[in-house]
Order: sequence, then C-alpha cells, then structure tokens
Amino acid sequence: MSSSPSTASRHSCLYECRVLHHRFSPRQHRFEYGLFLICVDLDELDTLDSSLRWFSRNRRNLYEFRDSDHFTRPDATRPHDPKRGLRGSVVDWLAGQGITVPSDARIRLLTLPRVLGYVFNPVSFYFVTLADGSPLCAIAEVGNTFGEQKPYLVPVETLAADPATGTPARFRLIAPKHFYVSPFSPLDLRFDFKLRDPAEQLAIGVNDLNAANDTVLISALTGQRRPLTDAGLLRLTLRYPLVTLRVITLIHWQALRLWLKKIPFLRKAESPHLQRHVLHR
Repeated sequence: MSSSPSTASRHSCLYECRVLHHRFSPRQHRFEYGLFLICVDLDELDTLDSSLRWFSRNRRNLYEFRDSDHFTRPDATRPHDPKRGLRGSVVDWLAGQGITVPSDARIRLLTLPRVLGYVFNPVSFYFVTLADGSPLCAIAEVGNTFGEQKPYLVPVETLAADPATGTPARFRLIAPKHFYVSPFSPLDLRFDFKLRDPAEQLAIGVNDLNAANDTVLISALTGQRRPLTDAGLLRLTLRYPLVTLRVITLIHWQALRLWLKKIPFLRKAESPHLQRHVLHR
C-alpha cells in the first residue's frame, strides 16, 4: 500500500481567485480579473510530480514547478543548494531572520506555476505552520519584471480565535518597500501586508501607504479552494487559459493605461539607494 497522501488528505490545492487593484493617487485607476493559483506543500512536491499528469517538478510539462524560481540566492554566505530544494532555501533564509523552522514544520507556497515553460510571479506567499497546526510566520516574495525578487517576513498577528469557528490565523506587516515593483509606484512607499492562513477561502491584501499613512493603492486577492487534481487543472485551464502569460499581459496592458493617464513614470536607475536586499540581481 502506498504511503503517499490521497487527494483528500493533501495539503496542496488550487485556488480560483479574483484580483482587485484600486489606485487612488495621483489618479484613480481600478481593474479586476480572474485567475487561479497553486498552493503546494513543499513536502508534497515529489508526490504531486508522480501522481499528476499535467503538473511536474523541475521538468517540462503544461504546468511546472521549479525550485530554482524562488529563493535562489537567500544570502551571500549560503547560496542556493539544488540538493536541498526550495524548502532548504526557505529554512536558511528564515534562520538568517532569527527564526528556527523545526524539521516537522509544514511550508506551503501560494504561487503561479510555469505554463509551457514560462513563469512570472508578481508575488508569492509562503505559510509556515508547526506540527500542531499553529502558525509560525509567513513570507511575501515580491517579484518584478527585471527578474528580481524581494522577500518580506510577515509575522503572526492573531491566531485562530476559537478552533470551533475555523477562523484562520492572520499575518500582518507594514514595512518600507525599498524595491522597484512598478514604474508608476514610488520606492519610498510602504507595503501593508494583510494575510490570512489559506483555508477554504483565500483572503490576502497588499496595500501601498505613503508617508502620511494614507492608502494610495489597494491590492486584494480572494479565492475559493479547489482540489489539485488533473481534472481540476484542466477545468481551470479552460476557464483561465495560459494563466501565467495572461497575468504578464494584463500587467503591461494596465501599465499602458496608466501611462496614457499621464501618471508619473519612474525609471529603475533613478533610485538605487531605495532598492535593498534584492535577490536575483
């Protein structure tokens, strides 16, 4: 009898999502669209690779997960080790932040997969949970179109208030951006991360705050859990074809709309002093 987890017992899943962006300053701009994300337990990647037809790990497929797409340079002293996989890179980075991850802790990653070999992730989220189910921390791994990433450690704000209610844990961080995400967003803004531990429902917010603590941009991601199966992947593929390519296309389309609204355009080379602790440089 196989010891691999059944579909019902897997922690890995899919989320069918809606993304909302609402910019308030310097001009109003709002859009919303649908997509789907994978949420993979890093300890289940090999099982998913062997049991799914349309999803694989570190080899070409319709949907592909590559460890090297994330945390490939956690720091200068301990470079990415392919033998230890992504989990080892995450554990090393958290150790550098003063957080020890037990060997039996669970690490789930919410992200876009590679589609036909192409990948781009505006942001991925890691949720680290202890063996008893209590949350340890979360990480927001923000990306840009220059192939750079910057991880932000998001601590636990509140645990589940009552296990009977099923209320997910909440994570919160307000931190200087210090990262070039968009030519239409100044680097001296602050990120306001509001994350819920993924459950049946997904609820994530990443807002931009200015020096006066005003919200200048709202970004919200909401979703519904779906099973990570071949049938589930094909169903969402028909609904959101070439999802990762769709995301990068929409990013450039919205950038064009912002440019036509004459929102100030900021070049990456203008503020190198505000781009700090960036991976993949």
